[in-house]
Amino acid sequence: MADPSSYRPKPGQIPDSPGVYKFRDEHRRVIYVGKAKSLRQRLANYFQPLVSLHPRTATMVTTAASVEWTVVSTEVEALQLEYSWIKEYDPRFNVKYRDDKSYPYLAVTLNEEFPRVQVLRGHKKKGVRYFGPYAHAWAIRETVDLMLRVFPVRTCSAGVFRNAASAGRPCLLGYIGKCSAPCVGRVTPEEHRELAEEFCDFMAGRTGTYIRRLEKQMMIAAEDMEYEKAARLRDDIEALRKAMEKSAVVLADATDADLIALAEDELEAAVQIFHVRGGRVRGQRGWVTDKVEAVDTAGLVEHAIQQLYGEESGDTVPKEVLVPALPEDTEAVTAWLAGRRGSNVSLRIPQRGDKKDLMETVARNAQQALVLHKTKRASDLTTRSRALEEIAEALDLDSAPLRIECFDISHLQGEDVVASMVVFEDGLPRKSEYRRFQIKGFEGQDDVRSMHEVISRRFKRYLAEKEKTGEWVDGDLTESEVPAQTTGEDDGRPKRFAYPPQLVVVDGGQPQVAAARRALDELGIDDIAVCGLAKRLEEVWLPGDDDPVVLPRSSEGLYLLQRVRDTAHDFAIRYQRSKRTKRIRTSPLDAVPGLGETRKQALIKHFGSVKRLRQATIEQIREVPGMGLKTAEAVVVALAQAAPAAPAVNTATGEIMEDDGGGTA
Repeated sequence: MADPSSYRPKPGQIPDSPGVYKFRDEHRRVIYVGKAKSLRQRLANYFQPLVSLHPRTATMVTTAASVEWTVVSTEVEALQLEYSWIKEYDPRFNVKYRDDKSYPYLAVTLNEEFPRVQVLRGHKKKGVRYFGPYAHAWAIRETVDLMLRVFPVRTCSAGVFRNAASAGRPCLLGYIGKCSAPCVGRVTPEEHRELAEEFCDFMAGRTGTYIRRLEKQMMIAAEDMEYEKAARLRDDIEALRKAMEKSAVVLADATDADLIALAEDELEAAVQIFHVRGGRVRGQRGWVTDKVEAVDTAGLVEHAIQQLYGEESGDTVPKEVLVPALPEDTEAVTAWLAGRRGSNVSLRIPQRGDKKDLMETVARNAQQALVLHKTKRASDLTTRSRALEEIAEALDLDSAPLRIECFDISHLQGEDVVASMVVFEDGLPRKSEYRRFQIKGFEGQDDVRSMHEVISRRFKRYLAEKEKTGEWVDGDLTESEVPAQTTGEDDGRPKRFAYPPQLVVVDGGQPQVAAARRALDELGIDDIAVCGLAKRLEEVWLPGDDDPVVLPRSSEGLYLLQRVRDTAHDFAIRYQRSKRTKRIRTSPLDAVPGLGETRKQALIKHFGSVKRLRQATIEQIREVPGMGLKTAEAVVVALAQAAPAAPAVNTATGEIMEDDGGGTA
């Protein structure tokens, strides 16, 4: 622990001008960065007696071994330099909101010859138009699915696009009218780019133009008695209106604004941001931070603004930024925002009306986020984002696997063979989309063949579902492929097989991985990655590789793969056990006509077990109240025809248990 007086600058050495300062520790690492209107006055505050300092400030100055500063000409320059140094040095005592890179964005790659609509995370790329961020990746897919009807922009990967172009056949979306199929020349590059730009305009809030244009075209088609065309346009209008309804109007004056709200306690703070464009909430995000420095609400707001807009420019910085408290240097922050936008920006606290009401809503979201973070810290967004990025890097994927599906086979000595499918989106389980399967194609134990069957059935459903516009009807689903019952609240997402994963994980090694890859190849699906996780050494296997991919034991990516695999394993075991229990509980007495549940229970209670009932005579059975001669004879015949049940085994000790207890009727 250093004595701050040992490195305190001499009186008069510190300039009385705006600037940015850095505290360094004994190893010359930057541990804190700050800015000030007057460096002399601000730095003097750090060299007071330790008892008069905030505990966090005292810890910082005793950890530091030196201080240095840089003079700038204006407070705006100080704000910019402070932000740059915090990004560069990542000082441990600065408030840093945990990165929000796990939030998915709807992105349109206008930097490509044929722009593509897709879900993207991470750092923003030049030439790509972003919308969001969204709370869930599935929310983006729902919106895109509606809008592709009117704006059939390419959504396929580069590999699928090249394969379609070389084969001269478009993908499935091209056949069902949800892609203009530029891969086979149905539209020119210029026409496809125009579609992409119209898609962007609609997402940016300029919706009225397209709705009115389609309504006009519909009326003209109806007047010309082109009723099929008019009906198609009517459905297009309805699809666009549904997409618009997903973000309700919250500000009647079509305002472009960001609303920032905070919830904090002594140790942590949560910030929530609502992005309002054209009066509608177009995106939402949130961060959480440890309060490692003595900072008030105004300081937290300033840090949030720096992180939110430090890498942004142009229209991505809105005309209005509404906050719960104004930063200390309000004029400097406002000028900095205006410089990034290229025009004036209003930074203020809403006082009345719709904006104040919406700010209260954002504040409630911040409070809920803080409570959720404290109760589920282990599942915070940063950890999950890092895990997905590690998986993408280890498996050489083009992007982080936002949707992962894992399959497992379960049986007991070759009987009651079942399979499970679990779904993880954004690193979290999506229980409403779990599925379970009964193996139907063959009898006996063959995990490899079972895996091939399950993968084939799941992705045949995917291909079939993509050809439809509606949901599965009840008759199309077998009992084993109905959604698993969960206790979680329904989030509104359709329960269907329509969305493909970016990664398929199978529980097993090379044979199971090869079977899964072969099943996908047979269906013509080549844009879904496959890997297997073997239990023995927790090795990750890829199709065709002789050696496994070994992730570090401390890897968040390996931890997520293990969690996905273990979830699928547990889900499969539960289903297998339920089927086995149901089979075991089936009694030979079930085949006796006219023998109801009450009399079956009476027989078991009288004799003690089915084994003892099988040894009884007709006269002994007739002694049971309610049992007549014909029924007793039918019971004897049914028990004689049924083979004795296999002895029960204590799985913990291996001991064979005598069947002299309660019955199985």
